[in-house]
Amino acid sequence: MSDGALIDRFLEMMAAERGASRNTLAAYRRDLEQADEWVQGALGDADAAALRKLMADYQSLAASSAARKLSALRQFFAFLLDEGDRADNPALDIARPATRRPLPRILTHEHVARLFDQAEQEAAGDAPPAAAVRMLLLLELLYGSGLRASELVSLPRRAIAGEREYLIIRGKGDKERLVPLSERARAALDRWAPLLADGALWLFPSGKNHVSRVRLFQMLRDLAARAGIDPTAVSPHVLRHAFATHLLEGGADLRALQLMLGHADIATTEIYTHVDSRRLVELVNRRHPLARMDGVDLNAPSS
Repeated sequence: MSDGALIDRFLEMMAAERGASRNTLAAYRRDLEQADEWVQGALGDADAAALRKLMADYQSLAASSAARKLSALRQFFAFLLDEGDRADNPALDIARPATRRPLPRILTHEHVARLFDQAEQEAAGDAPPAAAVRMLLLLELLYGSGLRASELVSLPRRAIAGEREYLIIRGKGDKERLVPLSERARAALDRWAPLLADGALWLFPSGKNHVSRVRLFQMLRDLAARAGIDPTAVSPHVLRHAFATHLLEGGADLRALQLMLGHADIATTEIYTHVDSRRLVELVNRRHPLARMDGVDLNAPSS
């Protein structure tokens, strides 16, 4: 496969799994095609030394522009690693230009509730459409377990065997992890399992394979539109962000969240600590040891 085709596949994933905007996709395409031209059409085979020389040519650019180009390279090679086209990510060895990392897009609790209300209404009744039951389960697993889109659509049917309270996920780098399976998700699974055809290999089959990331992205945006939510604000990756952020707001441990999300580096997970200052103050007032010391009440009104 040519590097142009690899870039096309990568951008398709960015649109489907990450919900990248048209402007972002266009910028990444320019960055990767420019890099592909610089390495004379062999970007997919480039090593760390070649990428360092490439980034050295970007020194005259603004830090934000150079950081975006490096981000495009890192994500491109992470995609190739994920897809089995490479055994490493050479862009990880390159220092990131000093810029402030943007916060992830998230959905409010109200928006999540509206998505679920819509999905539950469509899947209600004694004989709801199979597609509506499937959509409800997809939503439960995206928001309730924080799965990546690629992990979700490729779940084998055997993943639901037994009365387990968790799923075993094989994620990035072919590493396994456990993710929680809520009671709501198990209930949705119980409704979906009888609708699967005998012999189906995938939990979400489509033809001879499973539902694609692109199709998941489309179904989720269609659901958002029916729920009266701006479809451009919703994607599988945004729901994964909401899962992480809302868990932290509820007092979840950062290390536990790292394990559930499958992050190799806890620094990646730390971006979700952008809870508002009011909640941080409330947390200190409730949980700090001073709040429990005899004669001290941090929750008492000041005089």
